[in-house]
Amino acid sequence: MRTRVAGEGDLDAAVALFREYLRFYRVDVADPEQPRAFIAERLRSGDSLILLAEAPGGDVVGFAQVYRTFASLLMRPSWILHDLYVDPAARRTGAGRALLREVLRRAREAGVAGVQLDTAYDNHAAQALYEAEGFEREEFHLYFHGLGES
Repeated sequence: MRTRVAGEGDLDAAVALFREYLRFYRVDVADPEQPRAFIAERLRSGDSLILLAEAPGGDVVGFAQVYRTFASLLMRPSWILHDLYVDPAARRTGAGRALLREVLRRAREAGVAGVQLDTAYDNHAAQALYEAEGFEREEFHLYFHGLGES
């Protein structure tokens, strides 16, 4: 399994996977063009790192999206692996693991304090992968306060 950084030429492939990721998490999107605009802006602005997993033959079968931030308690940069998705037909091929390992490799190279992620409570397959790759559950609770649409 090969991983690489997505570029603007990868927009269609990245958006297709992102749409499926949104569907997996049951996110209703009112404007069907919003996912495309969102990923296009991330690629254009460079405010996230989007990695793609390619199967032998060149099909893009997975993506990961990382946001760079800071860990105040450690007083160092950190990354949030906000999105990781593999097409159901390509699961158990190593695509998710390859993406995860590439995120960690790049994070080490960048000298960040660590990589944080979250997933659904019932996403046991993802949890098993994360724990197998050295992620540990933290004692903190995650909270979110929505502010509506802008």
